[in-house]
Amino acid sequence: MKKILNKLYSTNNLERRELIKLLSSIDNKHKKILFEYADIVRKKIYGKKVFLRGIIEFSNYCKNSCMYCGLYASNKIINRYRMSKFEIMECCKKGYEMGYRTFVLQSGEDPYYTDEMLKSTISSIKHAFPDAAITLSIGERTKLSFNMLFNAGADRYLLRHEAAEKNLYEKLHPHMSHDNRINCLKILKDIGYQVGAGFIVGLPNQSLEDIVEDLMFLKNLNPHMVGIGPFISHPQTPLKNSPNGSVDMTIICLSIIRLLLPHVLLPATTALRCLDAHSWERSLKAGANVIMTNLTPQEQRKKYDIYKGKGNTADNANTLTVEVKDLIKNAGYEVDMGRGDHISISKLSLI
Repeated sequence: MKKILNKLYSTNNLERRELIKLLSSIDNKHKKILFEYADIVRKKIYGKKVFLRGIIEFSNYCKNSCMYCGLYASNKIINRYRMSKFEIMECCKKGYEMGYRTFVLQSGEDPYYTDEMLKSTISSIKHAFPDAAITLSIGERTKLSFNMLFNAGADRYLLRHEAAEKNLYEKLHPHMSHDNRINCLKILKDIGYQVGAGFIVGLPNQSLEDIVEDLMFLKNLNPHMVGIGPFISHPQTPLKNSPNGSVDMTIICLSIIRLLLPHVLLPATTALRCLDAHSWERSLKAGANVIMTNLTPQEQRKKYDIYKGKGNTADNANTLTVEVKDLIKNAGYEVDMGRGDHISISKLSLI
């Protein structure tokens, strides 16, 4: 096991069989070594900085029926909402006053928001806050749409691939195409977005081999950001009786990704904290260097119920920001409220 970890640390690569052995056999002693290696690598590249992002969840409508998500189209119990451009701008204004310089606009796949509506909102945010970055997390769109939103001023796009194994993906995403999902990621990279992908740990019927496929896929894609979270069951979904994913395995995957992709921006996800109150500190010490806090108004935030426990984290944005800053400092890291671009983009801006 130590030989595998040393190879991962020194070469940023492992063969498929080595990844399977690592995931299936790692013990507490070697977990500690893995996490230490990941922490060393992130510090070499990003220092002790932890970048804070402000999320604005502007709609919980969704046309899709992803079997694990509380927003899925067939959920008739959820209380739906949509935010106006003015409401989104107000969230950005409050976030900017708090020091945030990245706004993550997130929603279900909601056809109500046309390209023109989104273009107008993005352009207005950029005009009002020219030194802030805009990240979109709004699902699959056409190449024309991706181009239009990029030209309006969007800097980044988060589109988790969810599962690299095609059969697993399509079982969990009725009427959706795995090929289209992957193609969207390639289009986004070609356009020039800072691109985020990622997957869920502990999905029903997911094997260790499937997780290895996710890791290998990310290594080959080489995205700017990777989001990895545990599966969390939701009582209004078809998977309501399935067990939650492992926090421990999720953090192991975070560390492996840090070593496979040393320059990646790597969040300690909200889903982790829903299952383990100390998981953000653990994730930071295992290679993560991003935390996303919520700027959505509290009333709407409770309704953005994508997994069980998500709505229970609805603290006031100011209070949550102070709490997260303290958490970062107490873990031995430094708060960075700036844009927090991928290191390759940061270097280009200095030329």
